[in-house]
Amino acid sequence: MKNSIYGYARVSSADQNLDRQLDALERFPVQTNLIYADKASGKDFRRPQYQRLLRRLREGDVLVIKSIDRLGRDYREVLDEWRRITMGKRVAIVVLDMPLLDTREQPNGITGTFIADLVLQVLSYVAQVERENIKQRQAEGIASARLRGVRFGRPTLERPDSYRDVIKSFEGGEVTRQEAAMLLNVSASTFDRWRRADANGYDRSPSARPL
Repeated sequence: MKNSIYGYARVSSADQNLDRQLDALERFPVQTNLIYADKASGKDFRRPQYQRLLRRLREGDVLVIKSIDRLGRDYREVLDEWRRITMGKRVAIVVLDMPLLDTREQPNGITGTFIADLVLQVLSYVAQVERENIKQRQAEGIASARLRGVRFGRPTLERPDSYRDVIKSFEGGEVTRQEAAMLLNVSASTFDRWRRADANGYDRSPSARPL
């Protein structure tokens, strides 16, 4: 049976355009009917067209993609998937934007699988370091902002002047929890949070601020 050349393209959302990737795949060339495309996030590999493609791949076939991030966005997961395709299914992969990522047998008899695997491991390492650096910069930025008095999260709602009267009516059974929240023009969850603060010693006077 003759080996086939397949193409795969992906964009993250329905309003993005696949044309640039499709044109590049057809120039390779990949036949139009052998190109699979998803409009889905690259967070995992549970994409309908990608899964259909995997079921069709056979040993000796070639899979062509425009760039490595079209396969996925997490390099560690991409590396696992890459090995599953190249070593498990024994299918070659060609990444058009990065010639080193080409696992086809070269004319001099040297396979590109080993080189491509090394390149992917380097990319995985760089991506992981960058993620850790981003987290560290975020943590340092938050710590620095807190030292300057910046508060994070939603702003705390002030209790209205009518709070003391409404809470007395609620505790006396004159109004329900939902009715009390409506009278205070807040959600029931906010009303509950205020009552929990009361139990912890909150000053009910209108001028007091929540803890």
